[in-house]
Amino acid sequence: MSSMETPTPTPAASESAKLHRRALGVPDLVFFIVAASAPLTAVAGGQAATYLVTGNRGVPFMFIPLGIILALFAVGYAAMSRHVANAGAFYSYVARGLGKVPGVGAAFVALIAYNAMQIGIYGLFGVAMGAFMSGYLGVELPWWTWCLLGAGVIGVLGMLQIDLNARVLAVALVLEVLVVALFDLAVFADPGPQGLSLVGFDPTVAFGAAAGATLTFCVASFVGFESAAIYSEECRDPRRTVARATFIAVGLIAAFYALSSWLLSVAAGPDTIVNPARLVESGFATAGNPDPTTVLFVAGAERLGEIWGTAAALLFATSLFAALLSFHNAVARYAFALGREGVLPRAFGTVHAITGAPVISSLAQTVLAVSVVGIFALAAADPVLTLFTWLTNLGALGVLLLMTVTSFAVVGYFRRRPEEGLGRWTTAVAPAVAGALLLVVFVLGVTNFNVLITGSTEAPTDPMTIVLPAILFGGGVLGLLVGAILKARRSEVYGRIGEGGAEPEPREGP
Repeated sequence: MSSMETPTPTPAASESAKLHRRALGVPDLVFFIVAASAPLTAVAGGQAATYLVTGNRGVPFMFIPLGIILALFAVGYAAMSRHVANAGAFYSYVARGLGKVPGVGAAFVALIAYNAMQIGIYGLFGVAMGAFMSGYLGVELPWWTWCLLGAGVIGVLGMLQIDLNARVLAVALVLEVLVVALFDLAVFADPGPQGLSLVGFDPTVAFGAAAGATLTFCVASFVGFESAAIYSEECRDPRRTVARATFIAVGLIAAFYALSSWLLSVAAGPDTIVNPARLVESGFATAGNPDPTTVLFVAGAERLGEIWGTAAALLFATSLFAALLSFHNAVARYAFALGREGVLPRAFGTVHAITGAPVISSLAQTVLAVSVVGIFALAAADPVLTLFTWLTNLGALGVLLLMTVTSFAVVGYFRRRPEEGLGRWTTAVAPAVAGALLLVVFVLGVTNFNVLITGSTEAPTDPMTIVLPAILFGGGVLGLLVGAILKARRSEVYGRIGEGGAEPEPREGP
């Protein structure tokens, strides 16, 4: 390894401008992680659609192997988190484990992936909020209006203290989980036409029809669980908090989604939820077309009443708002880490003097989100079928790639820096197995990408099946080139990559 790869000590002056320190505990991180997966949206929208698109009745079972894979990933990820407290998370892990040039490549992939997730969610948020305001309050406004209002609130919250953001997410998350839990209990007590069928947990069923597409759809429900390390600089005890929050989140998400997706199919009937004609006959339709996303709301209102139905409709929108806020904070911290270390312009590394928030990075993300939403609105594009579907699936694919590379980075890190007390299982076997399995899932994601963005296993190849992954891979290649240029021409910046870097002076007031 060249001398360029040796970490450069961070100047003492860097202590003058940091993110808000010691603000978050384990519960706060769990709220950020689980909120990013938008539980109500994942169950009512993503998992319901997975049944119909793939025709696979074994969706609940898929969360079991996925939970195991991500738990294996978390073993090495958590072990390395004790040595890496950097808002750049994956970027810093890859830089320290595989080298600084690959680290910059990972950083560019992360910026594309998390921006895509955050901006894409605006499409569904605008439609969901518009539907609620129109249906229940009689307020008729274009979908993009609600996006702009949401972006304004998120932009303000993004410049405030991170623990305030955690409290906002806590309220939204508790309410939406409560709504889904009430639905689960009601369906368990009063099942659908086929009773409490366990076909959803039959592995032969799960791997019998469109297994690759089903697995890819399900892994998208976990996106966000890996974000604990992004807030490591703002944790009270990063050596323990990140690991605990990650393991708790993986377990909660896997168990909650396996149970809820099962009871969702039980509510309609496992044979009905995968059959377009039966969905229409059973009343799960919109404008005469089969719509599996109505199953939770229709079946829930039948069992729990209209008050529950109204609350669920509102919380569907606030669930998306919570995910938007969580991803906004994640993107802002990636840009902050890169700006602080000089990979991006130094302005991105600016923090607010009072709140400790990455103010410039947060503002930049808000401007980018509003601009992209504006482009889709001016083009009269469908906010769900294009903005939401294209960008969130691109983001999920990017996060899969990052987790795969990070798994091997953990192996590389501990190979060069063995730690007494950590066995081979933690430092090599678990992360290597996780990396190999995640690579398989990633390849399935690429090969089934057309299914993800068209919503059909039989649809002809959409041009965006080529364009969107090309943007992701192109961003990674560009990052590698930038890293190579920094290595050759700017050794002082190159030496700080992944190490925290020297931080600029804080900005005065808003």
